[in-house]
Amino acid sequence: MSANASPTGMQPTATYDSPFLKACRREPVPHTPVWFMRQAGRSLPEYRKVREGIPMLESCTRPELVTEITLQPVRRHGVDAAVYYSDIVVPLKAIGLDLDIKPGVGPVVAEPVRTRADLARLRDLTPEDVSYVTEAIGLLTRELGATPLIGFAGAPFTLASYLVEGGPSRTYENAKAMMYGDPELWADLLDRLADITTAFLKVQIEAGASAVQLFDSWAGALAPADYRRSVMSASAKVFEAVAGYGVPRIHFGVGTGELLGLMGEAGADVVGVDWRVPLDEAARRVGPGKALQGNLDPTVLFSTPQAVEAKVREVLDAAAGLEGHVFNLGHGVMPTTDPDALTRLTEYVHTQTAR
Repeated sequence: MSANASPTGMQPTATYDSPFLKACRREPVPHTPVWFMRQAGRSLPEYRKVREGIPMLESCTRPELVTEITLQPVRRHGVDAAVYYSDIVVPLKAIGLDLDIKPGVGPVVAEPVRTRADLARLRDLTPEDVSYVTEAIGLLTRELGATPLIGFAGAPFTLASYLVEGGPSRTYENAKAMMYGDPELWADLLDRLADITTAFLKVQIEAGASAVQLFDSWAGALAPADYRRSVMSASAKVFEAVAGYGVPRIHFGVGTGELLGLMGEAGADVVGVDWRVPLDEAARRVGPGKALQGNLDPTVLFSTPQAVEAKVREVLDAAAGLEGHVFNLGHGVMPTTDPDALTRLTEYVHTQTAR
């Protein structure tokens, strides 16, 4: 157990009073904290330079490279938290599944999980399987000092979607066919993935992560009744399993406007909101007792600085009455985004919200 987290919920003074963690705890902040999702560094030329010739999943297993890439957006943009450089399929690769991330496509699984016999391939994840994560986070927390590090993992539904489909999907026909047609197999698959996800998050927290985010990227494909019946309990299991560490738990999905209340109910401290629902309306749907994160449309950054400021102002105005607000994009930074636009955005939010 690191000094950064403990079952009693104690936090180190170095990051405990950071604006990001204060906002997650719904406490007063000196300014609205900002960070950017999904490897913000991938829009940076310095990121492309250090990644050149190195496959994505291999880059995630090199602690010194992970450290450098994680630090790049913090150095460049002055954001209030770093997000650990990894990928949601890293724990699946670590337990021996034959998968790869194909450029321009995404994660591709050689043998999709379709039968009960396939579940046997999903063994437990041990800290030894991802020792490079422990090493990288140790390096990072020393470099970051008072800046919090956010660990993350893929939520059971999103991981299951990749495993059952064999890769990215627009329709999730195979995953939904299992969910509706063999609910027992589906429940067992999500339960197994919840355990793997929990183990991966615990490694990150115990190594020094100050907060964790569960990415349920594809949950927006579900109707609320199906989410409650067939998905929510697995995500809730993950959140409950790491509750004792006392680190903020963030829950995020895309196209999840109809699910926001249920996603909060699953156990997160902070609910991430994409750009489709204004934050004041999102707060009404989520209910009291949760901070919100979001939610500028990432494509706005391709517009003029004046247009970006106007849209940021809309987000900040909608967030004015929130108990806690962490500024973020409504999804990940796009690779062709001008890095200077992100730097200006961070400065603008800090300036406009200074208290």
